[in-house]
Amino acid sequence: MRKQIAAGNWKMNLTFEEGKSLLAALKSANRPSDVKTILGVPGPYLKTFQDSCDDDSLCVAAQNIHHELKGAYTGETSVSMVKSIGVRYVIIGHSERREYQKESNALLKTKVDIALEHDLSPIFCCGESLEIRKSGSQNAFVSNQLKESLFHLSAEDLSKLVIAYEPIWAIGTGETASPGQAQEMHHALRSFIGETYGQEVADGISILYGGSVKPANAKEIFSQADVDGGLVGGASLKAEDFKQIIHSF
Repeated sequence: MRKQIAAGNWKMNLTFEEGKSLLAALKSANRPSDVKTILGVPGPYLKTFQDSCDDDSLCVAAQNIHHELKGAYTGETSVSMVKSIGVRYVIIGHSERREYQKESNALLKTKVDIALEHDLSPIFCCGESLEIRKSGSQNAFVSNQLKESLFHLSAEDLSKLVIAYEPIWAIGTGETASPGQAQEMHHALRSFIGETYGQEVADGISILYGGSVKPANAKEIFSQADVDGGLVGGASLKAEDFKQIIHSF
């Protein structure tokens, strides 16, 4: 049975004290035991929050790693640094980094490899723009993101990943992605993985939806057959909203 996951991506938000208050609220909440909660927190908070998350159902993720092991890369964080403080997850390929830092599929392939080599589980993000969605080529585009960054992996290594589908066209554009559209893409991605690795491998990989998940829509989105949870942005910054999402499975 696939893991059900509620992942929050705090991005560049919350002061240290605000983050500690949010973490405390989540730790004290009566969270369902079959849902894994992952918090993608800012780099300066990783060590403190990792040490506070001793329950396997609540853990933290780095929001990024550099593609080199070490070197003269001021301001960057290496995979060995993240690994050394006990963090087990890392977000790779988020749409904002693809856009603002111009991260290519080839670069993300290197990041996935270096994360797996250090026993970190990547939360690999993929998704299409409004222009691509309107052209009707979204399935081919997103499938190619997986092919170029992931399909060199063995079935064993691929199974260590979590995939997050981000419909970029439905985030801050005024457009709305329906639960049916989410299911359609999640099914397409799972089928594409199955064509290469077999259906057993495809059926074992958790695929999260990352398109403006909120308490009001989480239950319907998570009820779709191929949606295993969410990568949540803004709603993960508010304890009550995020707790409702965690209880939406």
